Amino acid sequence: MLEAGENLAKTSANQTNTMNLEHSTPELFAALSKMQGEVENATKGSLNPHFKSRYADLAEVLNTVRPVMAANGLSVIQSPSFDGVRVSVTTTICHAGGGYVTGECSCVPAKHDGQGVGAATTYLRRYALAAFAGVAQEDDDGQSATTTQRAAYPKITPQQVSTIKSDLEELAVDEAAFLKHYGVTTISDITSDKMPSIQKAFAAKRKPQTTEETLNATFDAIAKNIQASR
Repeated sequence: MLEAGENLAKTSANQTNTMNLEHSTPELFAALSKMQGEVENATKGSLNPHFKSRYADLAEVLNTVRPVMAANGLSVIQSPSFDGVRVSVTTTICHAGGGYVTGECSCVPAKHDGQGVGAATTYLRRYALAAFAGVAQEDDDGQSATTTQRAAYPKITPQQVSTIKSDLEELAVDEAAFLKHYGVTTISDITSDKMPSIQKAFAAKRKPQTTEETLNATFDAIAKNIQASR
């Protein structure tokens, strides 16, 4: 059983969901329970052109749940964000008595332009609100709003390409082996999600390695300095 303040998290390759119950109250849960007992499933009125099937769009979900939520002292706030890679929506269910619960879901959009980010935001808002309200819906627009490809991350910037080339030269790293390790044909093909591991690898290579050989050389130098000073 969940205690107040415990977070729930579920992660897949492209979607992440978290929930925070820290500020929940018994009154809020009672209102949610009553609301979910009264609300009906959203009508599937929209057509997904990719799959020729119908689903309940955001407007339909809002029209279905908002009146019942309001009647039970509940309201919803949804805040979207985009970090350049993932679209996120934070949903807050508030109770008139002051308690609230929050949940955040995120996904990689099918396209990283305004249209793609907007489609993913709408999908996540609908997805989160329906989940909170406990209503069923056909999830046929998810495939067009999000991507299942792991290579959805944007490629690194020209400045990052230049930095990697300089680091490879400075550290005498074989470029062909480097590219093979990251599964690309050119440095510019590297995606942004690989940068943290690359930077970590370069930092580790720059760090002086303490081996038995280097220790012996250090001790020999110290001994010679001592003898020379006598």
